[in-house]
Amino acid sequence: MNCENCNQSNCIKRGKRNGKQRYFCRDCRISFQDIYSYKAYQTTTDGLIKSLLKESCGVLSISRIIGISKNTVLSRMLKISLQIKAPCFDRLGCKFEVDELWSFIGSKDNVTWITYAIERETKSVVDFFVGRKTKDTIRPLIDKLLLLHPKSIYTDRLNIYPGLIPKEIHKVFRYCTNRIERKNLTLCTHIKRVSRRTICFSRNKRYLIAHLRIYFWG
Repeated sequence: MNCENCNQSNCIKRGKRNGKQRYFCRDCRISFQDIYSYKAYQTTTDGLIKSLLKESCGVLSISRIIGISKNTVLSRMLKISLQIKAPCFDRLGCKFEVDELWSFIGSKDNVTWITYAIERETKSVVDFFVGRKTKDTIRPLIDKLLLLHPKSIYTDRLNIYPGLIPKEIHKVFRYCTNRIERKNLTLCTHIKRVSRRTICFSRNKRYLIAHLRIYFWG
């Protein structure tokens, strides 16, 4: 029997629970069993949750499909997102697009903003943040892009950007943010909690951030 945690074969039998054999790994010191009746403990559950989160399934939908509680889905979503590391983007001299889209937290009376940046050629997400749309909150994202010595940064006509981006690399003209605007539509299609015409929204800011980390980098 290989350990489900470290995949080593240094495991011994350690009693039974509800008639099912338990094992103990001498390497990583955890106990486990071969077959679980509750699906949340199956090794494929986390991967299934990630896939469903990327395909416009809400928390309750995932709970019904997999057969686990909604609270387990939420806790697993947070756990999965913490295991995901943001990619280290170190290419210099690239072109970036920055844009915002809004969502809700707690209720549809509480609007929040998702601001993120993509690299124009690969369309990969460099970084994002969730919060108010102000100069102080957007500055860390822009500063991260400026460290990469960008050739150009394309934005919409939001009046915050001219004070953050040097004039010589700041590009604002019609259709200059086509790629990221298209990605906004994809996000609204694939993530229910950011779709505007829906009854779905995030109960807490951390769930929205976790879902975005899984979608962008998971």
